[in-house]
Amino acid sequence: QVQLVESGGGLVQAGGSLRLSCAASGLTLSSYAMGWFRQAPGKEREFVATINWSGSTRYYADSVKGRFTISRDNAKNTLYLQMNSLKPEDTAVYYCAAGTITGSRSQHHYNLWGQGTQVTVSS
Repeated sequence: QVQLVESGGGLVQAGGSLRLSCAASGLTLSSYAMGWFRQAPGKEREFVATINWSGSTRYYADSVKGRFTISRDNAKNTLYLQMNSLKPEDTAVYYCAAGTITGSRSQHHYNLWGQGTQVTVSS
């Protein structure tokens, strides 16, 4: 069964850190560009970060640049999102996604999605 499974979400105070993981099964992660997106209550899902198949190219939303780091370990078939200096406005369900277009910020270019993991940042 082809699937992506996120983990690592939780409740954290403002200024704290969390590390999200996205484990892939039934597919070879190195064949895909990967992305993180998030959706806050009452808002549309938005782009957070993307990384190419080798990890050599990464792009971030302006709102998280300098605080979040996307990385991947193809040997472990796992994608990561290190989130530092968290703010209450980072509260959302975070999704990982696999696609075939490198560097895309559009969710329409990602065709496999995880179920999401909740991140809540308290003030």
